[in-house]
Amino acid sequence: MPTDAAAFSPAQLLALLPGVQGLAQQAGAAIMAVYATDFEVQHKGDASPVTVADERAEVLIVNGLKQLTPHTAVVAEEAFSRSESGAALNSDSTFWLVDPLDGTREFVARNGEFTVNIALVQRGQPVLGVLYAPALKRLFIGVPGQGAWELPGEGAVARSPLTGRPVPMAGLTVVASRAYANDSTLAQWLVDKPIAQQLGMGSAVKFGVLAAGQADVYPRFGRTMEWDTAAGHAVLRAAGGEVLDLMGQPLTYGKPGFENPHFVAVATGKVWSAVAQADS
Repeated sequence: MPTDAAAFSPAQLLALLPGVQGLAQQAGAAIMAVYATDFEVQHKGDASPVTVADERAEVLIVNGLKQLTPHTAVVAEEAFSRSESGAALNSDSTFWLVDPLDGTREFVARNGEFTVNIALVQRGQPVLGVLYAPALKRLFIGVPGQGAWELPGEGAVARSPLTGRPVPMAGLTVVASRAYANDSTLAQWLVDKPIAQQLGMGSAVKFGVLAAGQADVYPRFGRTMEWDTAAGHAVLRAAGGEVLDLMGQPLTYGKPGFENPHFVAVATGKVWSAVAQADS
C-alpha cells in the first residue's frame, strides 16, 4: 500500500473497503455492549459528552487502521481533542479521519441515532467512507467513482447499491440535526425553498439517508468537524451526491484545526440546482 505521500488507486481503495467495514462493525459491537449498561457520561473541554464507548471504539479502530495501512496517518476525534494530533497534515496529505461515536448525545439519549465514521482522505477529498449505525442496523459504504452500498445488519454480506433519488415533484425532504432543528439560520435558509417536509435526525446517519434516496438535502449551519462529515461525504459522493459550502464548492479536508464551514449536503446535483435557484 502507498505511504501517506502517495495516493491509493481505485482498485486499492476497493480492496481496503472490507477491512474498514469490519473495523466499523467491531467498533459498533463494542459500542452496543456499553449501550446495554448504565454507563457514565463525562464532558470534554468544549462541554461535549464522552463515554467509555467513544474511547473503546476509537482504540479499536485506530489500532486496526494502523495494521491495515501502517504508513498512513490517522486523525481520530478523541485523540485530537486531547493532543491535537494530525496538526501537521494538510490538503495534500493522505490520512484517515475517524469519529468512533458520532452523535454521543443521541447515544446518551438512547434514541439509536449514532454512528461509527471512518473515512480516507486524499488531496483534500474523502475517497473511501464507512458509516455504521449499529443500533439502527444500517451500514453504508462507498468509494466515489466506484459505487456506494448499504448492508443491513451486523455481519451482513449482501449489499444493495445506493443512489440519490430524482427531485420529487411534491418538493424536497430536508433532514436536519435534532439539536439545530429550531435554529433561526436554518429557518431563514428554508424560506422560498421547494420543501415538502423536514425531519429531525441525529448524527451522520443523515448522509446515509440521503445516499439511500430517503431524503434530499441536509443543510448544516452549526459547528462541525471534519471527522463528523468525511465518511458520510464519501458515501454520498459515491452515490451521486455532494457536500458543498454555501458558495457551492465541495467541502475539503485537512484544513487547519479540522473545522468545517457551514455546508449543504445534497443527494444529487439537481437538488443543489433546486435550492440554489431559490437563493438567486
